[in-house]
Amino acid sequence: MKTLTLLALASIAFGQPPAPQGRPARPPSTQSPASKARPKSTTPQHYSAEQVRLGEVQFSSQCGFCHGKDAAGGESGPDLTRAEIVAQDSRGDKLMPVIRAGRPNSGMPAFPNLTPAELNGIVAFVHTQMDKFAELGGGRRSVEPADLATGNAAAGKEYFQGAGKCESCHSPTGDLAGVAKKYQGLTLLRRMLYPAGQGPNAATAKVTLTLASGQTVVARLVAEDDFSVTVLDSAGERKTYSRSEVTKVDDPLTAHFNQLAKYSDADMHNVYAYLETLK
Repeated sequence: MKTLTLLALASIAFGQPPAPQGRPARPPSTQSPASKARPKSTTPQHYSAEQVRLGEVQFSSQCGFCHGKDAAGGESGPDLTRAEIVAQDSRGDKLMPVIRAGRPNSGMPAFPNLTPAELNGIVAFVHTQMDKFAELGGGRRSVEPADLATGNAAAGKEYFQGAGKCESCHSPTGDLAGVAKKYQGLTLLRRMLYPAGQGPNAATAKVTLTLASGQTVVARLVAEDDFSVTVLDSAGERKTYSRSEVTKVDDPLTAHFNQLAKYSDADMHNVYAYLETLK
C-alpha cells in the first residue's frame, strides 16, 4: 500500500512525527524548530482586554489571510507567534515600522493608513498570542521545512525527467526557475501536489472547452461535476455549461491530479527535494 507521508505531515498538529520508514529518528540536536520551545517576549507587556479584542478584529481583516487568524501562520505568511521580531519588540517599536512599510521583497504589503489605535491593537494581539502559545510549551503547530527534507534530490531529478514525466510540461530553467525561492516548505509541497489550491498562491492555468456547437472556450475552471462545467470568462463572470454542451475539457492540471495516485512515498519526498534545489 502506498503511503502518503508528506500529506500526513501537512495535517500534524502536535508532537514529533515518526521517522520515515528505513531512516533513524533525528537526534534531539537536529530536531526541527517547530518541536522546540516557543519564544516569549523579552520585555513583559500588558494590554487591556478591549485593546486585544479590537486588535484581533483588525488583525483578522488585514493580516489573517497570510498569517492566520490566530497569528500562527497562514496561506503564505509565517507564524508570528514564533517570530524573533515579535519576541524582541517592545510595544510596537519594531513591529509598527514593518507593518506601515511592509516587506515588498517578501510579498508583504504596506499598511500606511492604519491609525495609531489600530496599530497598537494589532501589536497587542500579536504579543498576546505569542505569550499564550508560549505557555502551552513547545508543542508543534506547523510543519517546518526541515521536517520535509528527507528525500534525495538526485533521485527526484531522475523521476522528474523520467518516470514522472514532469518535464513534458515543466522546465527547471523555465517555469520552475527559482521556484524554491518563491515557495518554501509546506507551500512548495502544496504547489507540487495540488497546484490548483486556493488563495494568492493558486495556479491560474486555464481550461479549453470544446462545445458541441464547435465553439472553443478558453477560461479558468471553477468547478465541474457529472452535470455541468463552470468557468470564469474574460470579464471575471461565472458561466456554467451543461455537460451535454461540452465535448471535451482540456485541463493542464489534470496530470497533477492523476500523479497523486502514482507517486510512491519515496517519489514524493525525492521530487520535493529536487524542487528545493531550484533556487
